[in-house]
Amino acid sequence: MSKTIITINRECGSGGRDIASRLGEILGLKVYDKVILDAICEKYKLDKDEILRIKSKKFNLWDDICQFYSQFDTIGSNYQTENRKITSRELYYAESQIMRNMAEQESCIIVGRAGFHIFKDNPDAIHIFLIADRDLRIRRIAEREALDEKSAAKYVDETDNARENFTKSFAGVSRYDVHNYDIVFNVSRFTPEEVATFLAENLRKRVEE
Repeated sequence: MSKTIITINRECGSGGRDIASRLGEILGLKVYDKVILDAICEKYKLDKDEILRIKSKKFNLWDDICQFYSQFDTIGSNYQTENRKITSRELYYAESQIMRNMAEQESCIIVGRAGFHIFKDNPDAIHIFLIADRDLRIRRIAEREALDEKSAAKYVDETDNARENFTKSFAGVSRYDVHNYDIVFNVSRFTPEEVATFLAENLRKRVEE
């Protein structure tokens, strides 16, 4: 039986994580989001803030090459593993491998992490992009993070920009390109339950095949 992979990318504040969780409950699928980040943290002995900082930087191949070779000692024979800094390229490939390993084991839902690109050649993968009106997203973030409107707007913009920079660096495309996805859903006028139910009704057959 083939494994169905549902990838969900989303705009900040669109409720994507909540929708994915509810969709997973309806379809009986595990949802991977935070667990991927935790696995990366464990592999590289990094805290979550450091990983998010790395992901927010615009990719620079020369910087990554210089950073990688700076880990060798002056003789060039011994690799310094202690206190070594992870490059953005290492981070991307580590996340990608973790996701592929999970997908080989079972059908699942993967939130973010450029999943649409990592599984773009997988015939059993379904790619979804969730969008919402900016004002709604700002209100949600303000409530969730206990921020004022101005701070929430900055949070939304910076998060979306960081995700876009990371995606363009490695996928080579914009995550806003609708051609990356099978379904693009403006969730502004729907509750997370309604969105999850709609998706489940239309994806259940694929998951159960």
